[in-house]
Amino acid sequence: TNSIKCMEIQTMSSLNDYIKFTLDIEDKNIIFSDYSNENINGKIYKIYLAELIQPTCPYCRSTNLKHNGHYVSNVRFITADASKPVTIRLRKQRVLCNDCLKRSMAQSNLVNKGCYISNTSKRKILSALTEDRSMTSIAREHNVSVNTVQRVLEACSSKFYDDFDHLPEHLAFDEFKGVGKKLHFICLDGDTHKVVQILRTRFKPDILRYFYKFTPKARAMVKTVTMDLNCYYPLVARELFPNAQIVIDRFHMVQMLTRSFNIFRVQIMKQFNKRSREYKLLKSPWKLYLMKYDKLNKTTPYYDWHFKDCLTQEHVVLDGLDCDQTLENTYWVMQDFMTAIQDNDEKKVIHLLHSKQNVGKQMHQTLLTFKRNYSGVLNGITSTYSNGCLEGVNRKIKQIERTAYGYRNFKHLLIRIRLEENIIKEKESNSYFLAA
Repeated sequence: TNSIKCMEIQTMSSLNDYIKFTLDIEDKNIIFSDYSNENINGKIYKIYLAELIQPTCPYCRSTNLKHNGHYVSNVRFITADASKPVTIRLRKQRVLCNDCLKRSMAQSNLVNKGCYISNTSKRKILSALTEDRSMTSIAREHNVSVNTVQRVLEACSSKFYDDFDHLPEHLAFDEFKGVGKKLHFICLDGDTHKVVQILRTRFKPDILRYFYKFTPKARAMVKTVTMDLNCYYPLVARELFPNAQIVIDRFHMVQMLTRSFNIFRVQIMKQFNKRSREYKLLKSPWKLYLMKYDKLNKTTPYYDWHFKDCLTQEHVVLDGLDCDQTLENTYWVMQDFMTAIQDNDEKKVIHLLHSKQNVGKQMHQTLLTFKRNYSGVLNGITSTYSNGCLEGVNRKIKQIERTAYGYRNFKHLLIRIRLEENIIKEKESNSYFLAA
């Protein structure tokens, strides 16, 4: 009889060690006794039977305990096959301490008190949230509800806090379209390309209210603020950061120049008959006008069925500019400005801003805008900083929203952006879901 009992104990011990090794569970107070497959509501579940023991009283650490039954909870665990969910049927011991006369129930790091989803599953859900996936697909893979995935997402919000004693030396301002098709303000570190903050709105009072939370010393450390040609961003930067230089992004300058020329080209084009050669020269090869003149093909002619002739790209552009002298002046101002930006030629930019050539109305307004932001434009020509990193982050945010078919909750969008920015470390994720 004793030998049979010894064999049963050894069998139970080996089974317990095998299951723990398979599930990667290290809690010594959890003892597995058996496993089986069960059909629940037409779906096959893999059930592991386990008991969670209570070795000492959590209040007085006494071992003089009286067992008082069990509380059975079905804990959802991670699985390699989503079609076959894993459940641990955990029998938690209830005990009465004979010393302090207090009742308690056995608890483990496997699952939080009052919860039926294991912390391992939550960590895996958190890892999946750092990828470009929808919450619905994550919930389906881990056999949980979408609300559970949202609760895991919200559990990370406490980790994203602001240090109001420090600001990066180089900032970048911009906005992006988010919840409810509204524009949100985003601020980036120009060196590390990490998100400093995302605000619900892009209005001046909200931006001032947030940055005034930082100490004057922190705001005085900012050296440059890179931005587009938004009308009130320079005012905000001068008020908040007394020692910072305003840098206008080069891409936005080129964008304004090409857009101004394109609008004027269409206006001139509409003055001609649609069957005329001038109309065709200004309409079909419109992309050639926006290219840099140095990159146009000047040697190899090609047959164009619009003109019924063999022409080079340079020939097409020059013939189109001959249609109107003001259009030609506007074109060369745009080309000279783009060349000066590429060559970081500050003197040429100053000359172009003070030139009095007869250009189109839109180009004239663009040059006036550059003059109003004179120092920022010149800083943008010579500075190595730009909003390129910020445009890349905005592209990632658009992809996050596209994958989720849009967000209704701004907080969820904000946390998801932070998660996909890889702020959460592997080691830090263990502390998110442990019982307090």
